[in-house]
Amino acid sequence: MIKIQKAEFKQRIEKLRTRMSQEQLDVCIIYGDEYRRENLRYVSNFWALFERGALIVPLEGEPILLAAPEGEMICRETSAWDDIRVIPDFACVTVPEEIEYPNAAYTSFHNVFEEIRQAAPLKKAGIIGMDAMSHQVFMAMADNLQGCEIVDGNFLLTGARLMKSADEIACLKEAARIADAGYKALLLAAKVGATEHHLAAAAHEAAYREGAEVVPFCLVSSGERVNTIIGRATSKKLADGDMVMAALSVQYEGYIATINFPFVVGNMAEQQKQFIELLIGANEAAKSKLAPGGKQSELVKAVKDFFRASGVSQYDLYPPLHGCGVAEAESPYPNEASTEVFQPGMTVNTDISLFGHPDGSNRIEESFVITETGYASLSALVPQLCEQWKESGSIEPSSISL
Repeated sequence: MIKIQKAEFKQRIEKLRTRMSQEQLDVCIIYGDEYRRENLRYVSNFWALFERGALIVPLEGEPILLAAPEGEMICRETSAWDDIRVIPDFACVTVPEEIEYPNAAYTSFHNVFEEIRQAAPLKKAGIIGMDAMSHQVFMAMADNLQGCEIVDGNFLLTGARLMKSADEIACLKEAARIADAGYKALLLAAKVGATEHHLAAAAHEAAYREGAEVVPFCLVSSGERVNTIIGRATSKKLADGDMVMAALSVQYEGYIATINFPFVVGNMAEQQKQFIELLIGANEAAKSKLAPGGKQSELVKAVKDFFRASGVSQYDLYPPLHGCGVAEAESPYPNEASTEVFQPGMTVNTDISLFGHPDGSNRIEESFVITETGYASLSALVPQLCEQWKESGSIEPSSISL
């Protein structure tokens, strides 16, 4: 099974401790919950279901993973760390009431921080995920870190998550494979008279059958609804000539790949065909700039220039590239002023889009890894759809080989 090994989690913590020392941090607290799971998953492999969690990392010694009572067993099943403790502050995220768990063996922030203080003073603490936690949880931590300076520590993991290991790339490739299978099923279900829900159901069923850990989102909109940009599927029936905007995001072992390719159900108008060709052309322009050492801004500029030359810049709403990993969208997220360059081991997602255009709204999303010599697509489906389009001006998903 493709997964991140415990040795890699240990390496991540050692790299984090190096950064902590540079920033004179005595302890780092990495928070996560069901909504913002990426950082906690990255350092612990623990993924909270509907509660909260945090990994407490002192400069020395075993990290301590704090979990909620109801999720304790799954925490022990998945965690890369053995020291797991239960804390009442991390119970269910969505209710204000205090939930009673009579059999829980609770610890407290006070006990944990005092234990760490026995080994070394706590003068400065960094919190990764401070922007994601509730005020109540933050104050519970802060009240027990009296005399300790607290700083936002999100930057500590940004650079670390940027470069992917071989196992991370393998997980992303598997996520992309599953996304391909789900999207092909969605395309095959896209018939006149089918509902948007039918397309989403086909994608979900295929993705889970192929091994998806979860489907973070499956966006489906059709006809005039494509202008919603990120529309959820509804009971609307697909009509002849409807353009469909469908984006499928798949998570495997914590890593997320996303796929999107524009298409029309039934008879396609010439204007719709030309619109889709604009997106394919811009995606080709983007890929021409995917190379180690290449400026990320040059990719953005290539896409923007393509749209400018085509007279559609007013429908180009946001940057055409973002990173992918333990979050669907993560760094890098460049614009035309960015100075960073692509490096081998980076994983990125093109997000080539036009919205509000008279002939439709849509996007192309495809995942890539930067290699020593160029790039490799993580998706087998999108390149084949592009080739079909170049050859015939249409797509035939039943002939796609995955």
